[in-house]
Amino acid sequence: MRLIDNVIDSLRFKDTIFIKENSDLQDRYDALIRLNNEFPNNEELLSELFIIKKGLDGENEIAYQLKKAHIGMYVLRDIKLKYDDLTAQIDYIVITPVYIYYIECKNLVGNITVTDKGDFIREFSINGKKIKKGMYSPLRQVEAQREVVRKIWESQSSKVTKLLSSNKFNYYRKVLVVAANQDTILNTTRAPKDMKYKILRADALIRQIEYDLNHRASNEILETKKSMEEIANSYLNLSFNESIDYYTYYKNKYCYNNNNISINDDLKERLINFRKERSKEMNMPAYYVFTNDELDKLVIVRPKTMEELKNSNVLTPIKVKTHGGAILEVINK
Repeated sequence: MRLIDNVIDSLRFKDTIFIKENSDLQDRYDALIRLNNEFPNNEELLSELFIIKKGLDGENEIAYQLKKAHIGMYVLRDIKLKYDDLTAQIDYIVITPVYIYYIECKNLVGNITVTDKGDFIREFSINGKKIKKGMYSPLRQVEAQREVVRKIWESQSSKVTKLLSSNKFNYYRKVLVVAANQDTILNTTRAPKDMKYKILRADALIRQIEYDLNHRASNEILETKKSMEEIANSYLNLSFNESIDYYTYYKNKYCYNNNNISINDDLKERLINFRKERSKEMNMPAYYVFTNDELDKLVIVRPKTMEELKNSNVLTPIKVKTHGGAILEVINK
């Protein structure tokens, strides 16, 4: 009966429901627009605004494609997860009756070619000059994000569940890289066979999901609308939000006078030296102390107490516990 009920429920449910639709990029964009009005012709602000706008447009294009689908799914946008020292920022998590998709959005200017070795090559023009350069693989990036989810899943699962389901984890949790720029030519002709269906344009996203669902194994049980909602809410409960005031962040970063820039640079240099010494002392990679992105946020946010450091969500809990006190000493100097 459960199988029949699931099938009937899935056939009836065809909507796209966003459990979380807000995006960190929108907050950044709003702050940059405000600052651009206050500090016109600031080239660094304009450059950052261009990059953020491209990323936001890409995410919005994917949202548009998902909303017009007729599949029946739950969607979460811009989800951030933590496991010990590891973090994952996933642009979209899409829960369908069979598979869960982790989507990395790319909205780049130019064309993208994937080589027979799986490397990504980007080609674009600047002032009439053609530029061809390699880029970090967004597929490896989203696969690494999936591994963070796996570690969280393993930490919360029983031994029996892990024994029975571990080998199917990746099968039911697929990764996709979506090129959202409509002008981008995506060439995957020579890409390895197992990569081709994972890299696609935004206008092919729904077709790929429909293909996967139509070619699923006949014995696979469809999730009900209720169970899909429960899965979506479980991701939402695991996610965390960074309490970053982006207006202040970008103002401090791009709009300060030279004296304040000097103060920022001095703190950044001292934190870099601290990280170098700390990593040597504890025999660990430097990014285990804090990453470059976390470094920039520490310089701007400048937490003065342990409570402020925890509430800023700049560092993972284990980094706060291991290095927080020493980091605060550097900042409070």
